Amino acid sequence: MSPERDYNIIVIGAGVVGPCIATALARQGRKVLIVERDWSEPNRIVGELMQPSGLKALRELGMIEAINDIDAFYTAGYLVKNYNEDVLIPYSYKQDLKLVEEPVPGCVKDGNDKLKDDKDTEAGISVKDWESDERIRGVAFHHGRFVMNLRKIATQEPNITKLQGNVTSLLKNDLDACIGVEVEDDSKNRKNYTAELVICTDGIYSKFRKELFLSKKPQVGSYFVGLELQNAIVPKLHYGHVIMGDHAPILMYQISQTKTRVLCAYRSEKLPPKNDVLKYLNEVVLPSFPAETQPSLIEALSKDDCYRAMPNQYLTAKTNTIPGLAFIGDALNMRHPLTGGGMTVGINDAALLARVLYDVRDLLDDATVSEKLAEFHYERKKLSSVINVLSIALFSLFDGDSKALLILRRGCFAYFKRGGKCVTDPVDLLSGLLPSPMILFHHFFSVAFYGLWLNYIDRGLIGFPLAIWENLCALYTAIIVFTPYLWDELVV
Repeated sequence: MSPERDYNIIVIGAGVVGPCIATALARQGRKVLIVERDWSEPNRIVGELMQPSGLKALRELGMIEAINDIDAFYTAGYLVKNYNEDVLIPYSYKQDLKLVEEPVPGCVKDGNDKLKDDKDTEAGISVKDWESDERIRGVAFHHGRFVMNLRKIATQEPNITKLQGNVTSLLKNDLDACIGVEVEDDSKNRKNYTAELVICTDGIYSKFRKELFLSKKPQVGSYFVGLELQNAIVPKLHYGHVIMGDHAPILMYQISQTKTRVLCAYRSEKLPPKNDVLKYLNEVVLPSFPAETQPSLIEALSKDDCYRAMPNQYLTAKTNTIPGLAFIGDALNMRHPLTGGGMTVGINDAALLARVLYDVRDLLDDATVSEKLAEFHYERKKLSSVINVLSIALFSLFDGDSKALLILRRGCFAYFKRGGKCVTDPVDLLSGLLPSPMILFHHFFSVAFYGLWLNYIDRGLIGFPLAIWENLCALYTAIIVFTPYLWDELVV
């Protein structure tokens, strides 16, 4: 560490990503300060579903025990409901994936990459049960309890210093390089802390994102309205449910033995008044719900403050270009939360950044660090581009009510029902275990052309001219809801 700097690393934010990158770098021998405005347990309606690739990254970081003893509930895949039709999309068989875990250098030791039994294996995680399952698994949990476990792991590292306070500004030198942060404590006292590298992991509302993105702001096209159901009966245990119909998509999954999260998309750039939201939930969402789950939803809707809402945002990542400063996780890059990919991308960001910085001896060597951050930016695209574009594409298909989008939605649903690679590749893409933009491209347009073919069949010979026009519109729609996002993700 440079004698004129207090720390090697300062991490801003201790949500999901902050403790991961802090722990990794501390285990690699860096002296780390992690600053968080509020260390009490957070309470959010998203960040509760971890895809298999996120679990893989936790193992590679030696932090998989973060899912233990929090009443976590394993997930086995998805049940997609389109009006009165269902299709089951389970996660893939382990033997077909042949996954290879690559521990982050310096992070895995003493079996910290191995899942452990919960204290209550009757209701919680059982290693024997997980290992005997022929398929891979994801997991759902209370967001706050997971974050507290991550923080516990991080703050047990001797190289990490924990600080509660609000980072008010970044410190810059005469060359406009970041050299530290100013922190205001609970008593409104301010103090400066310096470091060789500052890493921003302050999430979707990052106050420092403007340093990198200047005038660019996240896009908001819809909101998720979240409810919590008690002791709900769901159509398929251990499966996430995606419900489609004459409404925006609805997502439902269990986050514990007794609690089920419901996320209802609401088409609006600004959340409307409470009465309008309640009317939508009662008149649109409730009738669309599975009959066996409706009693729990009715009970939830009867409570005061029955829902909470948050914007669904999208932001394409940008190369870190400010000397002494790096952004990862949602502070850098956001996608629609429909596919539950946010934590997966963020934790993989932490693992990747720790890998590329591992052999950098001098973090004050701006040229070397800049080269490593550029490597990080382009390497992360393999995974992030797939999860990000897929989230936008699926939401567009599941949310649309135009004829063109309905043709594409029907094609997507029918494509899944074909089975084989038509379902295994898409679920591997969604779970983050098949980080291939080109395979995503192949399957998206296979879905599109399958939808066009089905529309031709429906129209028959008499309706053939109309089908040509409808299919041209549908193909154009497929292009504009997919290719611009893929281009931005891969090229920017």
